[in-house]
Amino acid sequence: MQPLKNALRFCDNLCHRTQSNYLMFNLYPLVRPFLFSMDAEAAHDLTLGAIAKTQNTWLDWPYKQNFVNDPITLAGLTFPNRVGLAAGLDKNARCIDGLGAMGFGFVEVGTVTPKAQPGNPQPRMFRLPDAQALINRLGFNNEGLDAFVANVQRAQFRQQGRLLGLNIGKNAKTPIENAQDDYLIALAGVYPHADYVTVNISSPNTQNLRALQSDEALDRLLNVLVMRRAQLAAQYDRHVPMFLKIAPDLDELQVGVIAATLIKHGVEGVIATNTTLERSAVKGLTHADEAGGLSGAPAFEASNRVIAQLRAALGSEFPIIGVGGILSAKDAIAKIQAGADVVQIYTGLIYKGPNLVSEVAHALKQRR
Repeated sequence: MQPLKNALRFCDNLCHRTQSNYLMFNLYPLVRPFLFSMDAEAAHDLTLGAIAKTQNTWLDWPYKQNFVNDPITLAGLTFPNRVGLAAGLDKNARCIDGLGAMGFGFVEVGTVTPKAQPGNPQPRMFRLPDAQALINRLGFNNEGLDAFVANVQRAQFRQQGRLLGLNIGKNAKTPIENAQDDYLIALAGVYPHADYVTVNISSPNTQNLRALQSDEALDRLLNVLVMRRAQLAAQYDRHVPMFLKIAPDLDELQVGVIAATLIKHGVEGVIATNTTLERSAVKGLTHADEAGGLSGAPAFEASNRVIAQLRAALGSEFPIIGVGGILSAKDAIAKIQAGADVVQIYTGLIYKGPNLVSEVAHALKQRR
């Protein structure tokens, strides 16, 4: 028993020393070839399973990063640093603490729907390594609201003073004209457990979902959600900010309409952007013609364009979370220069590994 204790103490001390020197072990370049030899979704599931089993134990050291303290206040919330995890990676909220250990100031999980659903048929996730990109048509596959909330309640992430965003959507079988019913159910379910709630109306993988971005549909949806949010705020004696996640495949007029609708209804923030349907940047590559949303480096410019348009329409104080194509500190800085206040990462984490989180957090802190 004593040799085991000594080994554990050695690993713990080693991890603390490397953390204090900001020289974390970067095992990801060694692991990535193995993961990339697998089907993309199988590798995704394997990775999340490993994180779920090792989070909150000393076995989290291969992916744990030193935390960069760089607080910023947005929408009445203090974000501990300006780097977050985008929704979609942990749809069932199983790995909040493990993902948080990578150094994120805020983590967003989901999208969750009221009822469990399998999503679209497999295969439905594809890598495009030459473009540092992914295409997915997962379709809000998740275990449903009850399982999601139970996982959120087990997580310790919020107790560490960091922020948790819960991302909500509609079930595939719910007709688009009844979509608000699903969003209302999901909002009520996640509200007590969220630092902010994201309304996802921009996934390309749920039929007709992006139609909710049109002026009349968005106006109706936000009207009922804001009214319900007021009731929940009174019930729980706490106000939870609401953010809207939009697509990159919008023109300037559409962005302007969305901006005006956000202001009209008092929605506190916007996340720009989700995945794109545009394929010109990956034309000719293997899997480029697969249906679904494209993320990673090819989404970078479109995301920045929408962010800049939002900033022009919303003014200097309105919170904007920038996401899409961040694979380096330079990319993150460009997002901030385009008009974002904070950023989120997803595909970059798959291509670059957890060290990207610390790299970006340090760069953004030094820039301020």
